[in-house]
Amino acid sequence: MKSNIKSLLYIFVGPVVLVYICWFFYMIYTEGWGLFVHNFYMSLTMILGSMVAGASSEGGGAVAYPVMTLVFNIKPAVARNFSLAIQSIGMTAASLWIIARGIKIETTYLLYAMIGGTAGIIVSTFTIAPHVAPGYAKMMFVSFWLSFGIALFFINHINKRDTYDSLDNLNNGQKIELLIIGFIGGTLSAIFGNGIDICTFAFVTLKYHLSEKVATPTSVVLMTSNAIVGTFLHFFILGDMQTQAINFWLVCIPICVIGAPMGAFIISKVNRISIAYLLYTLITVQFIAALFIISPHGMLLAASFITFVVGMVIFFVLTRIGKSGAEAKTASSTSSSQ
Repeated sequence: MKSNIKSLLYIFVGPVVLVYICWFFYMIYTEGWGLFVHNFYMSLTMILGSMVAGASSEGGGAVAYPVMTLVFNIKPAVARNFSLAIQSIGMTAASLWIIARGIKIETTYLLYAMIGGTAGIIVSTFTIAPHVAPGYAKMMFVSFWLSFGIALFFINHINKRDTYDSLDNLNNGQKIELLIIGFIGGTLSAIFGNGIDICTFAFVTLKYHLSEKVATPTSVVLMTSNAIVGTFLHFFILGDMQTQAINFWLVCIPICVIGAPMGAFIISKVNRISIAYLLYTLITVQFIAALFIISPHGMLLAASFITFVVGMVIFFVLTRIGKSGAEAKTASSTSSSQ
């Protein structure tokens, strides 16, 4: 019991208190309290966003990016930079909570996806993200994850699946797959400010039947690493962290540094199907909101539909592969026991 309390104090409480102290003195030094008056709507948005960050594989950017771009009509580049910056604080706090509390994570998934994701966000920040048109970025984001939500619902409630708590005995080819999926996820993070978490989560839950209960905290830690790298790139390498994004960041830090760990705590107390329902809700709401606010037509509507169809094909192929793998694993276990 004492060791658990010490772990919590050293790993989680200490860093959180340090963040609050640094933030508080910075706000005093810069007389930045007036930022709350002009940017209060972002503070309110991230009450929910920070809890989603710690509680789901979608990350805080899944709330911040669509709300900022669709509801408040903020430029996607500002929304992306803010999403990365605030997750580098909030999701780091959530990750420290997960580690301090000994919540199970899948280390093989984390390691290989993290390596691929780091490469992905670095390469794509310089080569791909600057060339994605804002309207297409918004609609492709929500369309792709709608297809994932449908696939996840199908395997959980129609084609019921067995789940596992670890990825055992992956061969070199499967490890390379995780590297590639991580790279793709890092590319999404470079464009939207989040994506590696839900991208890799989709892969390991659909193909390998990894339980949402394990995949979710693992994806939180994974998104933390991607957010830190992305924030570093925009702050110190590219130098394009907009003043507006920094102001949003400052008014959300004290909320997210507690809200994200609170989300991680809540999700550790519920079952995997409840986690899945949270994902269905988030994915559906953001898609419907995009339809009403953007009202896509012409080429944008066509691109959104193609993205959705491609996503459906990808995710249901993964579902089929995962089902075959699970059946083979079950048959192998049965044969061994006999």
